[in-house]
Amino acid sequence: MTQGPGAPAAAHPGRPAAVVPPAPGIWNIANVLTMVRLLLVPVFVCLLFADGGHDPKWRSVAWASFAVAMITDLFDGELARRKGLVTDFGKIADPIADKTIMGAALIGLSVLGDLPWWITVVILARELGITLMRFWVIRFGVIPASRGGKIKTLTQGIAVGMYVLELTGWLATARALLMGVAVLLTVGTALDYVGQALRLRREGLAARRTTG
Repeated sequence: MTQGPGAPAAAHPGRPAAVVPPAPGIWNIANVLTMVRLLLVPVFVCLLFADGGHDPKWRSVAWASFAVAMITDLFDGELARRKGLVTDFGKIADPIADKTIMGAALIGLSVLGDLPWWITVVILARELGITLMRFWVIRFGVIPASRGGKIKTLTQGIAVGMYVLELTGWLATARALLMGVAVLLTVGTALDYVGQALRLRREGLAARRTTG
């Protein structure tokens, strides 16, 4: 019997054709969380600098917006992978949102004099450098996110969040120590990624010479 229009053709007689699930639309929960994080950036900056930038109440509200942004970062990527909601928009917007909120916090804290500029420069230079390096070697393969990189991101988020708050005493000492750990992880994971990139490029070039 001839199949009607639009009916999928069976791959083998007697077997139903495999149904390809439709591509996820841009308006899904994972992308919405990413958009929320992007929209929170100007809100966070305004709250951080409200009333001169050193009012404990405003800084607490700024911390709350920063915490919400960090929480959405934890969930949007996981939801996209588990629910099959990975989209091209999400692949581009998610890392942009991550780096924008973190960059805004680091630069804002340095402008206010709460965080040394050299820390901000080291962290932002690392993030930009690794991003550019990924594009440099992408024709040979993708550098996967390492466990150390994930720990680095978590440590950075907690440390920066503590600097957003107006802390004194042992809590101020604790956040300085945690930031020190974050900087070490930032540099250490950067060196690891550089090694992976160089190895990936070397192996890719060797494979091309062999097949060529």
